[in-house]
Amino acid sequence: MQPYPSAPPPPSNQPGSTLPQPRSVRTAVRLMYAGAALDAIGVILGLATIGSLKSAIVKHSSKQLTANQIHGLEVFSIVGTVVIGLIAIGLWLWMAWANGKGRNWARIVSAVLFGIDTLSLLLSFTRANVIGAVILGVLVWLAGLGAVILIFNKESTPFFRQQSGQY
Repeated sequence: MQPYPSAPPPPSNQPGSTLPQPRSVRTAVRLMYAGAALDAIGVILGLATIGSLKSAIVKHSSKQLTANQIHGLEVFSIVGTVVIGLIAIGLWLWMAWANGKGRNWARIVSAVLFGIDTLSLLLSFTRANVIGAVILGVLVWLAGLGAVILIFNKESTPFFRQQSGQY
């Protein structure tokens, strides 16, 4: 005689059991991908506005710069935009992957990176910026805020605890 099929047992909160990825974590991971996409847009826009960079450097300079100094600042700005942008994109993607896997350390790293981004955004308000760059910075910050809130909420905590064996 075959036993009557029964429903699978509910997920256990014991180490070794695996809880499914909650909706809050899935949404947080999507927000992290959105943050990476927004930073990619920032890099593209930075490269697209190279033509106006020289005049902006001359305009905002408090002293007369030589042609070599202006060129050096242009190159420094372009390389900085690309390198910092690629690092930011890489960090977004890494945190999306690690948080999606339930790595508890990734929640902490994500919160630290969000704190750094918050300081960077606040500092951007003290500098002369193109309004588009500020809007993009706020959108990136909002993606980070949403992701951090979601990975630290009640629904997400058991998923992260199971990976670190904190039961």
